[in-house]
Amino acid sequence: MNLPLPDDFPRAIPTSVILEDALSTIRRILNMEVAFVGEFIDDQRFFRAVDCAPGFTPIEAGDSGPLQESFCQRVVDGRLPELIPDANANAEARSLEATTALPVGAHISVPIRFPAEGRVFGTFCCFSRRADPTLNKRDLNTMRLFADFLGQFLERREADNLDRKAHRQTLQTVIDTGNFRTVFQPIHDLRAGRIAGFEALTRFPASLGHAPDIVFAEAATVGLAEALEDCTLRAALARLGDLPDDAYLSLNSSPLCVLDGSVEAALADAPLERLVLEVTEHSSIQEYSAIAEALAPLRERGMRVAVDDAGAGYASFRHILKLQPDYIKLDRSLTRRVDADYNLRALAAALITFANETGSCIIAEGVEEESERAALAGLGIDLMQGYLFGRPGPL
Repeated sequence: MNLPLPDDFPRAIPTSVILEDALSTIRRILNMEVAFVGEFIDDQRFFRAVDCAPGFTPIEAGDSGPLQESFCQRVVDGRLPELIPDANANAEARSLEATTALPVGAHISVPIRFPAEGRVFGTFCCFSRRADPTLNKRDLNTMRLFADFLGQFLERREADNLDRKAHRQTLQTVIDTGNFRTVFQPIHDLRAGRIAGFEALTRFPASLGHAPDIVFAEAATVGLAEALEDCTLRAALARLGDLPDDAYLSLNSSPLCVLDGSVEAALADAPLERLVLEVTEHSSIQEYSAIAEALAPLRERGMRVAVDDAGAGYASFRHILKLQPDYIKLDRSLTRRVDADYNLRALAAALITFANETGSCIIAEGVEEESERAALAGLGIDLMQGYLFGRPGPL
């Protein structure tokens, strides 16, 4: 019987954990001493996962040996049956050195096949030093059921790994060639009647098929988050000289890049008094003291700090409390229809009061309608950003 693996089967669980749990379960169910998953590569068999009874460890994960000298190869090519209650009672099994060297008594081995490809990955095996005449077809079917599950699971993981490798290469090419655009969105100071600054944003090739925030998130899954952030930050910083002298440049960075020193390195020779660093993490941060410490020398030299997406979730409020930013950027979820929603106005007003008490300035993001601008201005917000004032584009 073949049980399809659910599409939402957790991909975050490490492969080793899945294999170890399956081996431990089958070994105890069948009362065997050793269970393992072997992978066939060329003429070798590699033990990818092993579970042994206490006090008996004839093999370990990572071991390997000639495939032709194994039970596994003979089971796959039909020279040995999948179920062997007593290896010494089978002439082919007796010809193998392992049968007498370990020794091998009872043995069950079934192929692990990738269902989509149809190829044999290897085998799912268990054995004991003692013969076991009670082993039967039901035990074999249990092994086959586990092997079907592992075949689907391992094929999916292999496909995921190939996709991840290909995506990493695509993103690495983007990084190496600088195949992205930096666009700028103005931040208006309504009280002064001028543009106060510009936020630098990144636009990636349409071939990547995703919005910029998703591209950055995907870069994190393939280990390229810091490299991608660093090259996009440096590209934006290179345009600082093209801005009006009285306008600041706002750059986005995750806490990871603050902590690893890449932000400080990129800004080493920059006029920090003209820069604002927006902390863009959307999840809980555990190392606020370390982040504040890393930002301190930059702030002492004039750089200002902003917390993005205030009001979008609990994490943003923690950022505000812990990092004590110079700017608090109201998330578009608060500014959208703020003119028509009393609750949104109340929350925005509370944040404005908090900002005034702590010496921060509020910037309203995502302002698209004149009615929203008027409502926010009525609450005392002077700095605004959104399509009403200008879309992201070239300088």
